[in-house]
Amino acid sequence: MSIAPASLLTLVIRHDQDVVTARQRAGDISALLGFESGEQTRVATAVSEIVRNAFRYAGSGYVEFLIDRNAQPQTLTIAVVDRGQGIPHLERVLNGTYQSSTGMGLGITGARRLMDEFQIESIPGRGTSIVMQKALPPRAPVVTEARVAQILRAIRSRQPAGIAEEFQRQNQELLRALDELQTRQDELVRLNRELEDTNRGVVALYAELDEKADHLRRADELKSRFLSNMTHEFRTPVNSIIGLCNLIGEDRHRAGQELEQEVVYIRKAAEQLGELVNDLLDLAKVEAGKTSVRAVPVDVSKLFGALRGMLRPLLLNQAVALTFDAAGDLPALTTDEAKVSQILRNLISNALKFTERGEVRVGATLASDAKQIAFTVSDTGIGIAADDQQRIFEEFTQIEHRLQRGVRGTGLGLPLSKRLAELLGGTISVVSEPGVGSTFSVTLPVHYSRPEHAVPEFNWRPEPGHRPVLVVDDAADEQLIYEKLLKGTGFQVYPAATVEQAEHALGVMHPAVVILDIRLGGGVESWDLLLRLRRNPRTADIPVIVVTALDERERALALGAQACFSKPVPRRVLLDTMAALTSVGSGPMRVLLVEDEEISRYLIEQALDGAYQLTSCTDAEEGLREARAQAADVILLDLMLPGITGWEMLDTLRDDASTRDVPVIVVTGSALDEEGRTDLLRHARDVISKADLTRERLLGAIAAVVGR
Repeated sequence: MSIAPASLLTLVIRHDQDVVTARQRAGDISALLGFESGEQTRVATAVSEIVRNAFRYAGSGYVEFLIDRNAQPQTLTIAVVDRGQGIPHLERVLNGTYQSSTGMGLGITGARRLMDEFQIESIPGRGTSIVMQKALPPRAPVVTEARVAQILRAIRSRQPAGIAEEFQRQNQELLRALDELQTRQDELVRLNRELEDTNRGVVALYAELDEKADHLRRADELKSRFLSNMTHEFRTPVNSIIGLCNLIGEDRHRAGQELEQEVVYIRKAAEQLGELVNDLLDLAKVEAGKTSVRAVPVDVSKLFGALRGMLRPLLLNQAVALTFDAAGDLPALTTDEAKVSQILRNLISNALKFTERGEVRVGATLASDAKQIAFTVSDTGIGIAADDQQRIFEEFTQIEHRLQRGVRGTGLGLPLSKRLAELLGGTISVVSEPGVGSTFSVTLPVHYSRPEHAVPEFNWRPEPGHRPVLVVDDAADEQLIYEKLLKGTGFQVYPAATVEQAEHALGVMHPAVVILDIRLGGGVESWDLLLRLRRNPRTADIPVIVVTALDERERALALGAQACFSKPVPRRVLLDTMAALTSVGSGPMRVLLVEDEEISRYLIEQALDGAYQLTSCTDAEEGLREARAQAADVILLDLMLPGITGWEMLDTLRDDASTRDVPVIVVTGSALDEEGRTDLLRHARDVISKADLTRERLLGAIAAVVGR
């Protein structure tokens, strides 16, 4: 049964004192209903503003306080009604856009914010009615019929206070509000300080984590590089030791003599070291991402047959049988046969080492979805404790056992097998019980698929009048630097972060030059890309500039790069080199070299190899004839020449109308002070000391003086 809202009090508004009384009664009623002091002030203030508006603009009206006991939660409702002229511009007042010189509308918007619900209806000439609601707090007692009667008696028993008492009460409310505001402000300041401290701690933590991650990455790179380099260095002397031992053995055998036991031990030690070197090298290649997968069809039966013949000589203990299950009904695998064989050889040889009696069984089963094959190597050997079953896949880990002392190992076979399995897209696991045996399982996909590298859609659009430059560098900041370096020039950058992206770009564009970093992300190096660029007829003519942090200048030039710089490369040097390598005109640029020293001519010819059409002369007279005959684009001139000196040749070139406009670069071994260099630059466009002669310096100087 629905209960109509109960009226608690109705006040008629005719005088100023009625406004004060309405505020007092609003505070009393909200207190009796269980509102907290802050909420009491909000209700009283809202009622005071609306009642004051009714008295000021309409002259009279009434305010009624009701309690809605049906609402959930129960609600205090306050209605203020007048019969004035209504409120003009009501919509603008409510949305806050109305500007009034008398303050009209401010009371309405303020009261609206203080109450939970606010409804207003204003009809021109007929007055305004406003209904405001505030939900009772959850902790307030439920208002029953008896409670309503009790509130009514309490209201009637209280006499309205005078204006002075009301001012005092409002001042006290204001002081409480200010005190509460100050408390909240202090709490906010404290929280802000804590937040700042926390932020500083988080920033410091992130910085420390980034630093440690960088250290770990560098350490991993150094470890892989060290393993790769040192294993290559170790392999030669190890092979030499084994070869010398074999040679000694053959000599002793031909002489009918027994081989000394010391030599036998040396050869065994060298063979063990050779195994360690091979495992280290394989491990380093896998970790550095340099191991390629050559997927071919693999017949499991033939693979088992090859393993049987390869491993049977290791079966020295007659108490152990090596058994291969039939695999004729298995489909052919498409994977790297050599790597699968290497994994299984490691697992089988380990099983034979640590099995004293029983058998080692090798099998393979096809998964129910026909997408994977699980190879298993089971033995009846010593087994592995549960705590050690993950440790055995860590590098150089060997479990202590009496059999371990009799069979030497590197501790790298299982870690290498695990990484090779992951490289092929599979997994490796072990189930074992000490004293019972172990079963190693290698699960591989039936069809190996290469990991797909995301190649972005080629949406590069050439800018008119600009020559494209393919920049192969995985660092985003380096790519940004190249964009800044080439901004405002005749070149346009296309960025590629991986070899795959670079090759994708080369398939749809023909860059004027390629800027190539050697060390890319994930340990990948771009030497193969450089070789493919040189060997492919479509890209063989594209100049390549290697810009790298590695000291690989000789190797880069030997593999076909036109220039090699160390990071960071100066902007002027890079632009000059690019301009020289991409020069366009009626034909290749013609360079006349006048140099009498054979070694200097050789060095300059090597520096200019492939970039220009070069003519060499050994004295000034020959040089002058060639300069007048072939109209060179630039002349490289030594000062110390037999007969006519370089100084005299400079004067002659300047006086001759056919040669005075040809730029001259002096390449000299003479020591010049600042005054001599300044004087020389009045006749030549640039001066290069032979002591500072490099490919970059020479190409940059030529590009600068020719202006191409």
